[in-house]
Amino acid sequence: MHLEELRALLARHARPDWTTAIAGVLISRVDRPDPPAPSMSGTVLAVIAQGAKRLALGNRVYAYGAGQYLVASVDLPVTGQFVQADPGRPALGFGLTLEPSAVAELLLQAGPGDAPRPGGGGVPSAIAVSDAPAALLDAVVRLLRLLDEPRDRAVLAPLVKREILWRLITGEQGTAVRQLGLADSGLSHVSRAVRWIREHYAEPFRVEDVARLAGMSVSAFYRNFQAVTAMSPLQFQKQIRLQEARLLLATHPGDVTGVGRRVGYDNPSQFSREYRRQFGAPPSRDAARLRSTVRTPAGVLT
Repeated sequence: MHLEELRALLARHARPDWTTAIAGVLISRVDRPDPPAPSMSGTVLAVIAQGAKRLALGNRVYAYGAGQYLVASVDLPVTGQFVQADPGRPALGFGLTLEPSAVAELLLQAGPGDAPRPGGGGVPSAIAVSDAPAALLDAVVRLLRLLDEPRDRAVLAPLVKREILWRLITGEQGTAVRQLGLADSGLSHVSRAVRWIREHYAEPFRVEDVARLAGMSVSAFYRNFQAVTAMSPLQFQKQIRLQEARLLLATHPGDVTGVGRRVGYDNPSQFSREYRRQFGAPPSRDAARLRSTVRTPAGVLT
């Protein structure tokens, strides 16, 4: 029942740019499977109403389909691909941006024991998949109904978004979502390091210095960073460098060496080799292909 109405709402309101009239809400519609495409995950809830998606993070692969949801609690480089989609039955998905401040506010307002704080046992993976409970699907459907009710949207949409967030906080993936809103959680410490590496991706760094920035010992930092991102800090930096290089090459296809230097590669051969390994083609050939395609919004829905 919920999935049937969810499909109808998503199909009716899908736009080419995937945005909606409700801030933070995205709708994806994909008519055919595409080759695996790299993007940043964002911090997001993604619900699949029709079709199926495969997402790779480091050496982990996540598959989710109709009636399932994915939570990404850290903005990480991922590779995604819809594996079930055709013009007669397109893949349809709902996305909602997760804001740490909104999570923190709900945790502060919750009664004792209503939203248990994460316990021991280390930090959760930044990405997780679960079957969507009926209460969560019902809230998503009610939020999308507001796209047809502009008079009520400004007042009711924030309330329904809070309900969706509460369903996540108290649901199967609640540990990761709760840690997103806790300033001193292990996930927050790793997120701080992730942000620093993303902002300084072209610079060499010592892991000891980033561990200190994250407020962890080197051994704890390695362990927690790997648990959250499925990569070492240096592997993560390489992923960011190569994705940034790909964006630059889309507008500067004739300056492969210059782009390599801008993202931190002093050795053009190493840049070309690692780029080809990541994207399946040398930088110059991939740049020509990029210029002939239309980019879609980044994230776990694409």
